[in-house]
Amino acid sequence: MLTRRPPRRRISTDGRQVLTQGLPRRAWHDLYHLFMTLSWPRLFLSYAGFFVLFNILFALAYQAQPGDVANLNPADYWGRFFFSVETLATVGYGDMHPQTVYAHVIASIEIFTGMMSLALITGMMFARFSRPNARILFARHAVIRPFDGRPTLMLRAANERQNVIMEASAQLRLIRDEHTVESYAIRRIYDLPLRRSEQPVFLYGWSLMHVIDEASPLAGATLESLKAAKAFLLLTIGGIDETTGQMLMSRHQYQASCLRWNHTFADIFTPGEDGIDRFDYTKFHDVEPLV
Repeated sequence: MLTRRPPRRRISTDGRQVLTQGLPRRAWHDLYHLFMTLSWPRLFLSYAGFFVLFNILFALAYQAQPGDVANLNPADYWGRFFFSVETLATVGYGDMHPQTVYAHVIASIEIFTGMMSLALITGMMFARFSRPNARILFARHAVIRPFDGRPTLMLRAANERQNVIMEASAQLRLIRDEHTVESYAIRRIYDLPLRRSEQPVFLYGWSLMHVIDEASPLAGATLESLKAAKAFLLLTIGGIDETTGQMLMSRHQYQASCLRWNHTFADIFTPGEDGIDRFDYTKFHDVEPLV
């Protein structure tokens, strides 16, 4: 039987709060996704909670028949609890051991449960550690400035790991609220073509540019019009990590307030007279007004 989730607050892609309700709850059908999305502290607390709960239940099962465990120490419930801990972990120190058929059956069930639990936890930990994690740095602001005689939207990204991301590709989209001719409210997504959407070797930095011509959805846009339409830019970058061979994906969104008209990015590259080129990432997010 499916139950309904209580209302849940989330953050949408444009940074606004969203309240969802009415969706069926299928917690047992989605445990993998749940454990993959939990933070590390919550994940370890969940494992510890299951560990304690299982041992409490098995200790109660052992307690159902007195005298089922030999050399019980302490000679009460807590002795059975610690015996359950040793059995579930398949440690078996040898002092306490089952001495009745009933205890052997419970111990067998517990050992099987412990082996399955260890396999599941090992697989989950490996999946989390091996999951590709992109370390792509996005400039906090985007600028609009003349470039080659035409107004151009410019964004900046860098590879924080300083290794090679091969065959990197970027997609830029404009998302804003509009109304159809029937006055129906709709959120439209526009693809903004980039002058260069692919980077064969993404290493230090990448300047992404969209020309704002007559065909651009940003033609004639102002800060006020973008804010009124609740518009934002969504930049997605993906590629293959040369070190691990895994596909990496990362995204960043720019609200209308993050756009800077008639500004340019501060130069972070300095060619060295000693033959050593330098990149100063302390100025990566800096923008400067055009003179």
